[in-house]
Amino acid sequence: MKKLLLLSTVMLLSAAVFSQTARVQVIHNSPDALASEVDVYVNADLTLDDFAFRTATPFVDLPAGTEIELSVAPSNSTDVGDAVLTVPVTLTENETYIVVADGIVSPTGYNPAPPITLQVYPMGRETATSGSNTDVLVHHGSTDAPTVDVFETGVGAGLIVDDISYSEFQGYLELPTADYVIQVQDETGTTGVAAYQAPLSTLGLDGAALTVLASGFLDPSQNSDGPSFGLWVALASGGDLIPLPGAPLGVDDIDNVSINIYPNPVQNQLTVSGITLKDYTVDIVDMQGRIVAKAVSEISDNIISTASLTSGVYFLNIRNGNKNAKTIRFVKQ
Repeated sequence: MKKLLLLSTVMLLSAAVFSQTARVQVIHNSPDALASEVDVYVNADLTLDDFAFRTATPFVDLPAGTEIELSVAPSNSTDVGDAVLTVPVTLTENETYIVVADGIVSPTGYNPAPPITLQVYPMGRETATSGSNTDVLVHHGSTDAPTVDVFETGVGAGLIVDDISYSEFQGYLELPTADYVIQVQDETGTTGVAAYQAPLSTLGLDGAALTVLASGFLDPSQNSDGPSFGLWVALASGGDLIPLPGAPLGVDDIDNVSINIYPNPVQNQLTVSGITLKDYTVDIVDMQGRIVAKAVSEISDNIISTASLTSGVYFLNIRNGNKNAKTIRFVKQ
């Protein structure tokens, strides 16, 4: 409540001084531990106090037609002079903007470590252009994730985002409100990165406009054990970002290939029948869609070691060249 009151007060004062305004939503997507909470200043005014990672403001009015400075400072800042980043911007009257804070503040402990920046997207939306659609703005904000393609496989929409790289936005996808399955693959379209459910209909997002952000680290061990990679949703109303639930990677089977596994549940060794494993690439994927093991080096006599896995549900993702051969669910005891 303190943050909302502070934000509202500053915006009211700004609106009273400036007759021209623009609509702005700010999203905190910097996964650096030093930036887990930040203060945000508009010019010299503290606008957001202790603004937390993976939260968003609602859309608010900011001065337009004149240059303003947006500054990010540590959460214990005393004034704008403590800022670690200041970005001058000139907003256009009556335009709508999405502003995302990405990147790293710490001098060490992160690989790669692009510096914290504010990514500004004009032509933002607070509602969908059609009441039967959900308009989705996609932003790549994961510092260690590659350039990726995004495929929709639940209703068969196919490639929906092509070659999006860190810090980039994909223009709004105007999607009929339905429940989708999202497969994130590298830019070649041959290697799975992660997979998620996007239950737009189940969540009742008819007529909504939202931002989906790639957030966190594919390899937390190289990034101070920071938050893991995921797709997170910012609603126009602001508040905590919403994580998309995981889905199994890979959906297409190679014709005439019958693959089975046993035992299931498994303890230490999983046997695969129907193919010769050394001719395939095998990944073990968790319920969040993350590759937790590259099983190629562990394959011997069509046996895959599962001894290093913790108890839970996993997917065995088997690929042959550029095609997915099979994705099979198994349980590790």
